[in-house]
Amino acid sequence: MKIVILGAGQVGSSVAAQLAIEANDITVVDMDELRLRELQDRLDIRTVQGYASWPTVLMRAGIEDADLLIAVTNSDEINMMAAQVAFSLFNTPLKIARIRASEYLEHPELFTSHDCPVDHHISPEQEVTDYIKRLIEFPSALQVLDFAEGRAQLVTVRASEGGWLVGKRIREMTSHLPEGVETRVAAIFRGKEAFIPHAGTIIEDDDIVYFLAARKDIQTVISEMRRLEAPVKRIILAGGGNIGFSLARALENKYHTKLIERSRERAAGIAENLETAIVLVGDCSDVELLQEESIEKTDVYVALTNDDEANILSSMLAKKLGARKVITLINRPAYIELVEAGNIDIAISPQQVTIGALLTHVRRGEMVRVHSLSGGKAEAIEAVAIGDRGSSRVIGRRIDEIKLPPETTIGGVVRGDAVLMAHHDFVIEKDDHVILFVLDKKQISAVEKLFQPSVSFI
Repeated sequence: MKIVILGAGQVGSSVAAQLAIEANDITVVDMDELRLRELQDRLDIRTVQGYASWPTVLMRAGIEDADLLIAVTNSDEINMMAAQVAFSLFNTPLKIARIRASEYLEHPELFTSHDCPVDHHISPEQEVTDYIKRLIEFPSALQVLDFAEGRAQLVTVRASEGGWLVGKRIREMTSHLPEGVETRVAAIFRGKEAFIPHAGTIIEDDDIVYFLAARKDIQTVISEMRRLEAPVKRIILAGGGNIGFSLARALENKYHTKLIERSRERAAGIAENLETAIVLVGDCSDVELLQEESIEKTDVYVALTNDDEANILSSMLAKKLGARKVITLINRPAYIELVEAGNIDIAISPQQVTIGALLTHVRRGEMVRVHSLSGGKAEAIEAVAIGDRGSSRVIGRRIDEIKLPPETTIGGVVRGDAVLMAHHDFVIEKDDHVILFVLDKKQISAVEKLFQPSVSFI
């Protein structure tokens, strides 16, 4: 696939790196020559310096025969104009744009072929807000990802000695779970090794376990891996930017929520648009302020400023002062593993969260949801089975009859409202939403082809 990416920032660079692995023809456009040179030095891609929405620049990038335009510059207006130019002058088949401003997002009627021809728009702020909301709902989890509009969820937990299954084989969990509760352990990260487990695999202390289950069964399954944490009641958010404000508005009616914002003017504006959340003016690294707001009784402290160092330091301080769990937003990928090895419970990369939303629209073969896992090393994919037994490689076949690519497994299937675990004799039906785990990114193309129906396929 020939892809033009506008913007060489964190998101643009990350998605370029992931798509380049899959043998796509990638060109990245940006105004910053140094940033482009650094990107070209480490990736097998082309780069073009210039203003991203100018027709001449897009032509130099190869837009005339591109399959896909991904506009992820820091300007909503440039992203939208680039999509317009690509549509009007070059008839580019698929156009994806990052849109941040709620003023645009609140009017989806803008994004049509008659107005602003963006085929799919993504909002990093909304993606991150939803991601953190799920973590707060399941405080014992490291990651919670939705499939089939939330009917099924992929949950990541760190196994610990308090969990019943630790030290036992996965098959033993079946008899221990309550009647009607099913799950599938899809992948395990043990140290630096990632592998797809089998029924005889023994769960070890400190394993990072990925499992799939129906939303209603998540807490029950987590309790097999580790002791459940108490439900969240009190939350402090540090940073009143777009994500902080959006998160406060999403949480305030269910939790006792406080938000700390340095700017008095910004704090006043946020307070006017919230109902029950308390907005405080101050520095999130101010010890006296945190103590006055009972940081020691806080269940979750979330650092959301635009400054990685400020987020890390304030999170470490909050943890030291007694906050039960700290979640930290970090833009620089190099910091993620570094801080998670210390006192910070969960470090979130906005780029990785956003990339999942992007890949959902990039993937072929009826992919309707894609989540990037383990810093982009693996993926969880929701694919729809379309066609019939004659045209599809999966419909009407048992799981053990499907020729899955290496390092790939089917975790489960959502059929209507039912979440079904994919055992070896399970038969895929038309319109099933099939959830796959791919540990080797080089196999993505093969997975896409698996779900592309073919008239000639027998």
